[in-house]
Amino acid sequence: MIAYIEHSSRQNDVVESGDQNDAVSSWKEALNDDIQGSVEYDSKVTALLGKDFGGLIKSKPLAVIRPANSSDVALTIRSSATSPTLTVAARGNGHSINGQAMAEKGLVIDMRALGSQTPINVVVSGTGDAYVDVSGGALWEDVLKRCVLGYGLAPRSWTDYLALTVGGTLSNGGVSGQAFRFGPQTANVTELEVVTGRGEIVICSHNLHPDLFFAALGGLGQFGVITRARIPLQPSPQMVRWIRLVYAEFSEFTRDAEFLVSQPEGNSFDYVEGFVFVNSNDAVNGWPYVTLDPVNQRFDPDLIPRNSGPVLYCLELALHFNHHRHPSTVDTEVERLVGGLRYVRGLRFEVDVSYMEFLQRVKKAEQQATATGIWDAPHPWLNLFVSKRDIADFDHTVFKTILKHGIGGPMLVYPLLRSRWDSRTSVVIPDDDIFYLVALLRFTPPYPQGPPVAELVAQNEEIVRQCTKKGYNFKLYFPHYHTQEEWKQHFGNQWPRFVERKLRFDPMAILAPGQKIFSRTRQIS
Repeated sequence: MIAYIEHSSRQNDVVESGDQNDAVSSWKEALNDDIQGSVEYDSKVTALLGKDFGGLIKSKPLAVIRPANSSDVALTIRSSATSPTLTVAARGNGHSINGQAMAEKGLVIDMRALGSQTPINVVVSGTGDAYVDVSGGALWEDVLKRCVLGYGLAPRSWTDYLALTVGGTLSNGGVSGQAFRFGPQTANVTELEVVTGRGEIVICSHNLHPDLFFAALGGLGQFGVITRARIPLQPSPQMVRWIRLVYAEFSEFTRDAEFLVSQPEGNSFDYVEGFVFVNSNDAVNGWPYVTLDPVNQRFDPDLIPRNSGPVLYCLELALHFNHHRHPSTVDTEVERLVGGLRYVRGLRFEVDVSYMEFLQRVKKAEQQATATGIWDAPHPWLNLFVSKRDIADFDHTVFKTILKHGIGGPMLVYPLLRSRWDSRTSVVIPDDDIFYLVALLRFTPPYPQGPPVAELVAQNEEIVRQCTKKGYNFKLYFPHYHTQEEWKQHFGNQWPRFVERKLRFDPMAILAPGQKIFSRTRQIS
């Protein structure tokens, strides 16, 4: 088994070693004279930032840049242009899966350094409108604490896991159970500061340099490094009624999920997600995983219909409320919203938690996985967007067949509305009014306690092959391809726009080499 795959260094092989050394010397001279942050060459530092959460790939960057400000980011990019081969990758909290934030023999910008030095600035206008200006290297969990605890305000759209950087999620999409109402995080930002591949610092918005603004959102880091974002805020609730409803039939699960996300505000929940679990007593993949209070709640398998298949389904819902609401009024509201849903009666679980506790729910899973060593094991995750048209067949092909024994972690599946996504951004989604996020978040012990990584990667590849073979209308989320032809297929009719943006904002293809979309040694086309 090969646990790690080395990044190709072909782009550097085309330069004679002497010329490359001269180019590196020129870069060092250009950078070191003016940088206010630090440049790290130590092998321990470069090795640490040459790995990511996926644990599938490692690289050997030339150096790690820890910027003190946006000017350092711009200087790093401009100095890289003095070399014919040097590339630059912005790395947030390293939560990518397939080496997207790596730069083999290039420069890695540690955006967390920038985030740690930049205050999270909350602004409330005289009219009550509010926003937060935050570094691209700040973690969403720090934004949460500052806004909610300090001001009783919160962004409208989150991700499930909050130990991610603002710039990282805005470069991809940013999806969670609020996206059906407010759209992804890329639809909930009003202004960016971006350092382009030309080394220019540009403030952009819907009205100011909109081409760069929409290119950077979901742009996979190809057009610029997001160094600051302005996020609108709204009053945050104090409490959440957290609910899980179990379904035996996928058709009923999807019918109810689509109904809930299609209702106007006030006629639905504030958060709608869903997941698949194994129809067994498996402690990790099965029934015990569903209850919200393991001490006081019990999953009764006798309530499951006898003709149920190998997997079951769960709608995960949340209703926001404040302390002044009497519990009986919350109960009444919940009963009204779930009254017509077709879940298995008796398999309903709910608990009241604080808003902070609900948003940080994945943090507990991280702490448990860290304690057992699973958090540091390889994570061959797979994330897709699948059209409503194909999701039932996907269920039969993937959930009920390929993954019927589970994956050792969550198998998320829930609907999103295309109308909540802005087509001007660089994000690619299926061409259907409703499509589903499918997230296969594997948490397995390292080999030999768990299956070999190669087997899990092969299983992911088989799932993608089946989707392609059956003609599903789908797109990879957090995409990863090996050839430009595959990227062209991914972007479809948006490829010419993507290329035009690259030529405009990063014509030397300096940025984000780990995505393997463009190369400094090949003409962009």
